Amino acid sequence: MADSSKKMSLMGLTTLVAVGMMGSGIIMLPASMAQLGAVSLLSWLVTAVGSMAIAYSFAQIGVICPRQGGMSAYSEEAHGTSSFFMASFLYYLSLAIGNVAIAISAVGYLTPFFPGLGAGAAALTAGVVGLIWVTTIANFGGPKVTGMLGQITVWGVIIPVAGISVIGWFWFDTSTFVAAWNPNNTPVGEAIASSIPLTLWAFLGMEAAAQNSDAVENPKKNVPLACMLGTLGAAVIYILSTTVCMGIVDNADLAKSSAPFAYVFAQMFNPFVGKIIMALAVVACIGSLLGWQFTLSMTSKFTADQGMFPSVFSKLNNAGAPVKGMIVAGVIQTLMALSTMSPNASAQFGKLVNLAAVTNIIPYITAISAIMVIMYKARVSAAVYRRNVAVALIAIAYSILALYASGKDAVFGGMIVLAIGYLIYGFFAKKFVGTADERVMPMANETQ
Repeated sequence: MADSSKKMSLMGLTTLVAVGMMGSGIIMLPASMAQLGAVSLLSWLVTAVGSMAIAYSFAQIGVICPRQGGMSAYSEEAHGTSSFFMASFLYYLSLAIGNVAIAISAVGYLTPFFPGLGAGAAALTAGVVGLIWVTTIANFGGPKVTGMLGQITVWGVIIPVAGISVIGWFWFDTSTFVAAWNPNNTPVGEAIASSIPLTLWAFLGMEAAAQNSDAVENPKKNVPLACMLGTLGAAVIYILSTTVCMGIVDNADLAKSSAPFAYVFAQMFNPFVGKIIMALAVVACIGSLLGWQFTLSMTSKFTADQGMFPSVFSKLNNAGAPVKGMIVAGVIQTLMALSTMSPNASAQFGKLVNLAAVTNIIPYITAISAIMVIMYKARVSAAVYRRNVAVALIAIAYSILALYASGKDAVFGGMIVLAIGYLIYGFFAKKFVGTADERVMPMANETQ
């Protein structure tokens, strides 16, 4: 039995959850949300509640279900082997799309240092593709290097975002914020709905919080609690930082900025400080992209190990990196970047975020909806069952709202991807005929 004194405390896990979610998801959001106005800030409240429900549901499933495989394994518990494949397939594409969006954020913040990157759609896309391949190749060194860099670079986003949440209020101008409230006279409900994919983007990754349950004191209590508190902590920082940005600079200027936090800091202090923030943001984006590239390749490796992706994704080099899978992922991300070319970093970012939200939300729904079956197999108490079902219904209701809010183009694209996924699965589904019962979580009375 592990020494409990060496395990992570509730505070430690809560911090880990909050920091892990922050990544680079917030870097471009002030500019994207300013296009609708400060009224879009209301979507943070809706997303915070929905995200906490999703995080809590995944934490509960992770504690109850001993299987590895995350959302894919949870989905299979209720929806069968094809659901394992579809969750992995959609999550893989969501990560790939998200990586392109992170690369766009980084290029946006690099543009003041290298003005040529802002010369048009071709220059922006060239910068994005270049970053994708730099971070892909950097991962050939294996997980140890990636992990060390990630722990350092994440502070590049935490320092400016958390910092502006605290000190930015000294520059906050109520009249500037009021003028930015709803410049387009968009109905409040429509503004909230339009912003939900953007705010959800900043919380993606919360589903992985339960993966640390083995290293935590009293996991049945502390993992769900840390997920809730970590998500709430990130929400507070997100809301404060984006609100204060909209009360410092003119909304029209913020909406056009390719480096919103740097622009705000430059207005608060001077251009030199703005460039320091730009540099920190670039470091954060590159570090985040480096980590997500590895997560993407490991997602495909795990799925290939289950016989559901081509075996090329399983092959590791001597450093433990699935290099061939990384190269395939790099090609896929390059094609995505080319297919969404735009001279405006914020516009291209918004398109990708909506599609990433759709391809991520569907696995959320299939995995969370499996909680009823998982709890039945684990023979949980009636009180636990009712509580978890209530929270899961909130999580799924929010997920459906987020799907709707992503817009018809993103949903249409997601449905095409879903149809293609089922076609791909159909070619090798025969491998799993008669094996489904061997892959799922055993009944509680069979493990006692």
